[in-house]
Amino acid sequence: MRQATMTIHLRADRALFRFSGPDAHKLLNDVVTGHIPSAGDGLGEAAAAWALLSPQGKILAEGLAGHAPDGIYVDVHQSVADDFFKRMKMYRLRAQVVIDDLRETHRVGFSQDAAPGLIHHSDRLGPQAIGFSVIAPVEATADWVQSDDVYHAARIGAGIAHQGNDFPANDAFAHDIGLDILDGIDFAKGCYVGQEVVSRMKHRGTARRRPVILSGVTASAGTPVLAGAREAGTIGQVVDGMAVAIVRLDRITDPSAVTVDGQPVAIALPAWASYAFGEASAED
Repeated sequence: MRQATMTIHLRADRALFRFSGPDAHKLLNDVVTGHIPSAGDGLGEAAAAWALLSPQGKILAEGLAGHAPDGIYVDVHQSVADDFFKRMKMYRLRAQVVIDDLRETHRVGFSQDAAPGLIHHSDRLGPQAIGFSVIAPVEATADWVQSDDVYHAARIGAGIAHQGNDFPANDAFAHDIGLDILDGIDFAKGCYVGQEVVSRMKHRGTARRRPVILSGVTASAGTPVLAGAREAGTIGQVVDGMAVAIVRLDRITDPSAVTVDGQPVAIALPAWASYAFGEASAED
């Protein structure tokens, strides 16, 4: 039984799907960027970050994948759920895979602690742990906190960009949101949709946009980030005056001169970043 003191925050904007059957792991691993979990009981293990790309390398959907006894659970932002479901059914072809749409029957939540008795995974692989993703049937979520601000404050503070909250579909490359650093790209596995673009960006060093953390923000999501007089990117969802922005690093030559909506803001790199402000790009 889940402890009475456990606090779980509903992530109402997440859509959940379950992949099961003999070919479920192969289907996902062959189509998305990340290394998909294939073993374990699903309780307390780490989820894997991944993205489904267009042939041009842009992110069509992204989220986390976690293994459980009855299949692999994958969540995406609700704004791309229909398109993701349609594409995965198309990629399935004759593979022995059942794809269950759990949007009506299950919910995704966030907890700062493990949730015994429920399917849960540490929020993502990589150097930055921000809590646990929790999965439960609707009837088990009556006491969940309806606001997800605690989750978003944690992931924004960690510099984790989310599709739907910080950038739209078909707008960003996998490198733009740091998936190459956050273990969301498996560079050793075989071909997947968009792999050629991902590999080229890795080997040529052409990742010119990266996530940064802004604080002191009073504007709304989508407002441009200015480095001096030049636009460097736009801010994402704002929680408690903080936001993640995907910016052109080469335009941030003076971090103290960054403004949003005419107001100065503080700009910082995520703790997991392997990049720096002012880095020149191989592309203009």
